[in-house]
Amino acid sequence: VQLQASGGGLVQAGGSLRLSCVASERTFSNYPMAWFRQAPGKEREFVAAASWSGGATYYLESVNDRFIISRDNTRKTGYLQMNGLKPEDTAVYYCAARSKNPITYEGWRKGDEYEFWGHGTLVTVSS
Repeated sequence: VQLQASGGGLVQAGGSLRLSCVASERTFSNYPMAWFRQAPGKEREFVAAASWSGGATYYLESVNDRFIISRDNTRKTGYLQMNGLKPEDTAVYYCAARSKNPITYEGWRKGDEYEFWGHGTLVTVSS
């Protein structure tokens, strides 16, 4: 499965952006997905994940009340709605998918367990 992320850009603090992740195959609808980010000079960080149906979602604590992950399997697309953006949210955002559900709760947050990755989209939040 190939993933294509888009929707990044430059936004002022407090603003909103919606990222999209379009998959190349319909099998995406069976796969858990996630968003990760990597800020300059920092390690990749888990942001949010959703089960195949979108019924179960998981978030990094610092974005829990600001970001919403969702998906439209009929469109083979996942989304990350980002509200109340802060300068510390500045990063390249990546979408990812995996063919199997995590065995553990922490598995949702482990990038190494995701098999499919898209190219990143840059989000820059100015103060």
